[in-house]
Amino acid sequence: MLKTGLKTMLLTAVAMTAFAGAASAGKLTIESWRNDDATIWKEKIIPAFQAKHPDITVEFTPTAPKEYNAALNARLEGGTAGDIITCRPFDASLELFNKGHLAGLNDLPSMAGFSDVAKSAWTTDDGKTTFCVPMASVIHGFIYNKDIFAELKLAEPKTEEEFLAVLEAIKKDGKYVPLVLGTNDQWEAATMGFQNIGPNYWKGEKGRKKLIDGTGKLTDPEYVNTFAALAKWAPYMGDGYKAQTYPDSQNLFGLGKGAIYAAGSWDISTFRGQDVPMGAFKAPPPAGSADCYISDHTDIGIGMNAKSANAADAKVFLDWIGSDEFANILGNALPGFFPLSNAKVTLTDDVAQTFVSWRGECKSTIRDSYQILSRGTPNLENEMWNVSAQVLNGTMTPEAAGAQLEDGLKKWYAPHQK
Repeated sequence: MLKTGLKTMLLTAVAMTAFAGAASAGKLTIESWRNDDATIWKEKIIPAFQAKHPDITVEFTPTAPKEYNAALNARLEGGTAGDIITCRPFDASLELFNKGHLAGLNDLPSMAGFSDVAKSAWTTDDGKTTFCVPMASVIHGFIYNKDIFAELKLAEPKTEEEFLAVLEAIKKDGKYVPLVLGTNDQWEAATMGFQNIGPNYWKGEKGRKKLIDGTGKLTDPEYVNTFAALAKWAPYMGDGYKAQTYPDSQNLFGLGKGAIYAAGSWDISTFRGQDVPMGAFKAPPPAGSADCYISDHTDIGIGMNAKSANAADAKVFLDWIGSDEFANILGNALPGFFPLSNAKVTLTDDVAQTFVSWRGECKSTIRDSYQILSRGTPNLENEMWNVSAQVLNGTMTPEAAGAQLEDGLKKWYAPHQK
């Protein structure tokens, strides 16, 4: 009976192994929070990959954005996560790598096509290991209604002084909200306000790195002056902007009631759906600026589950993500999400092309609160939301805003405690 039982157990084990191999061989599953992109993955991206690699099946299985981090962590811990992991920027993905859930990807040939800035959101603090392939960034600037500009005989502003003059002209006319931005949700004040215009003041990557190493402080003139410039927007933001939510802002501009929209490039698709006659201009630098800078923020990457049973196929797929073919598909399927590789990309959406053209005119940087500086309590990113909204609401001075941010960072971040 012992022999029979042992034989049965061995046969069962062999069968289970064969079944597992059959179930996983040549099939990749992608984890993602981008559920609104499912059609693009299923109808454009995956078919293009499989045309080159018909032996590898790929399935896109997204989770609702708010649930993604928790659900993904649970599946990774339980050993049920997919082979391919869509990566949020910076600390959330770095933590997954540090826990052994994401594989290092330095050996992918396509990694040579990405700059250090592009890889920074998915690279270890020591710069030695990149664990997600950079997919796309979003760029900040301003979207404007071309019909309103034509009606009021306005030109795109090139400097901060011209920007304020344009806002004043729109306000004087009285028919339109000059600058569409609300402070109710707070994050827009920081993301489309402070981080939009700030790089021109703190000189992009130079200033961002000084904050990280502690030689720069948030009480320095470049940060206080950014808040001072932001405060000048308040008279032009329309009645009720303090109660205005992000969807309210989208609706206001989409309905043609606002002239200029403080923008993230991801909104291009939203306004295309509303047939807004759009143009775009970059954050106008202050007087005396020799160079211009743009917030070209690393937003989404893609990596490999370190415990994937299909590592070889997963690497084939991830290497293709770094290709020119993928970059052109993504850039045109999702206007406003810009490929991060050095691939030559031709965009058919003229406003998206305008945004990405700024890379050739200005120096790119990422939001200065995202790498390392928001790991402690208080969280610098969340603090920036709060103080940026208060500055726009007139309840906090630019100096007080810088002081609150610096005091918060000093509470936990050693380089700022010197």
